[in-house]
Amino acid sequence: MIKKLFGILALSLSCSVAVAAEAGYPLESAPNRITDMPALQNGAKLFVNYCLNCHSANSMRYNKLTEIGLTDEEIRKNLLFTGEKVGDLMTIAMTPADGKQWFGATPPDLSVTARALSTNLGPSGTDYIYTYLRTFYRDVNRPTGWDNLVFPSVGMPHALWQRQGHTQVERTTVAEAVDADGKTSWVRTVTNFDQYGFSSSKKETLPADYKDGASESVKYTPVNASQAKEFASDVADLSNFMQWMAEPVQNTRKKIGYAVIGFLLIFFFVAWRLNKAYWRDIK
Repeated sequence: MIKKLFGILALSLSCSVAVAAEAGYPLESAPNRITDMPALQNGAKLFVNYCLNCHSANSMRYNKLTEIGLTDEEIRKNLLFTGEKVGDLMTIAMTPADGKQWFGATPPDLSVTARALSTNLGPSGTDYIYTYLRTFYRDVNRPTGWDNLVFPSVGMPHALWQRQGHTQVERTTVAEAVDADGKTSWVRTVTNFDQYGFSSSKKETLPADYKDGASESVKYTPVNASQAKEFASDVADLSNFMQWMAEPVQNTRKKIGYAVIGFLLIFFFVAWRLNKAYWRDIK
């Protein structure tokens, strides 16, 4: 039985490592603001105004936001717009069928997304959301006019683009190519997307002694750096709010965990001293 438990643990850890290794665009670490009440309140505002139009949060009630410092009156005045009650769930009017027809896939419920995207030995779901929302770029060839570096060919448009401002992307790939004569060579392709989503590509055949193999790199550049910095702070607030929403009691859980570990350490010391005293005269 013990061997099976260790086997399951090892398998889960190896799967976590594999998921982390398979990731494409590198995820950035989100600022930790899970105990910052003003940040969580700003995240709640952004979530209701920008996310709750297409995405639901069916496991969260509006009055649960009192746990991050909001009053019922503040919730009613600033976060309820279509006649909902403070005790209602965060539902939306759009049906799953309409969402699939309009976006190609039903927009997922975001109640526990931050936990669902987390890995045991890798980036957290908060890191994923933080990076994902900051790596949209315009692409006129996409149905919505937008694409994403973390989630390529995403069906979701960039709901926060006005807050972020324009961006530019330069994607560089090196891959083997076969010409008309059947000869292989390494070719570098540089594709640029301007702030309006129009792309241009340039190809270059590398020297015959090239040995670095295939590669891909992306340069993501905001047009307005100061606006992008402010946007990054807003996304950090939104990401941390979604982390809190996925488990509102997590801060309490951690405090209880520290207390339990402290108790066990003290109990271990007492048990160790008792054991030593009990066996002191027995040889």
